[in-house]
Amino acid sequence: MTFQLSVAELANMVDHTLLKADAKKAAFEKVCQEADDYGFKMVAINSAPVAFCKELLKESPVHVGAAIGFPLGQTTIATKVFEATDAIKNGADEIDYVINIGELKNGNLAYIEQEMTGIVSVCQANNILSKVILENCYLTDEEKIAVCEIAKRVKPNFVKTSTGFGTGGATIEDVRLMKETVGANVKVKAAGGIRDFATAKAMVEAGAERLGTSSGIQIINEYKALAK
Repeated sequence: MTFQLSVAELANMVDHTLLKADAKKAAFEKVCQEADDYGFKMVAINSAPVAFCKELLKESPVHVGAAIGFPLGQTTIATKVFEATDAIKNGADEIDYVINIGELKNGNLAYIEQEMTGIVSVCQANNILSKVILENCYLTDEEKIAVCEIAKRVKPNFVKTSTGFGTGGATIEDVRLMKETVGANVKVKAAGGIRDFATAKAMVEAGAERLGTSSGIQIINEYKALAK
């Protein structure tokens, strides 16, 4: 797409991220306040602090998003479904889960579809947005396409490039490939390495409709400066 977004529209595509293992209570208070102040779409956090952040944002339109099976994806389907269900009970508005990359590498596409169906079904039953994290840095283009083809059938809300914890993050080429594959009914989230406005703009132009980043404030402030 051609970049014609207002500052507010771009901000509302940002998932403001705090996924550090050592994050304290004050850090979550700060990230929730920032998300509300800047009009970000979501705070992206691990599942444990969901209830705390939901309480902080109870008067705000900002969503609380829980990362499931994060960051390795190496838990069972039942475990991921339970974690997603628990996060939703605690107030999560969105679920970002990591696929079982090992099973994808094994060529076990039936497993990937079963996993996706299980988690997406729980989200749909609770009117919660679902995002499937591929972790593209470990995948061939054929594997990326295979997961996106499954997503076309299962219909999560988004397919997502990366956790930000792998060996690489979002690339323009991956965003384009994923969007071309999933088509109009599934959106693409770019995450990992998006630290400035130029990169954010390039991801949006390639087809991303959500941006996962811990640099949202810098990105928006850069865009505001350019818009003056």
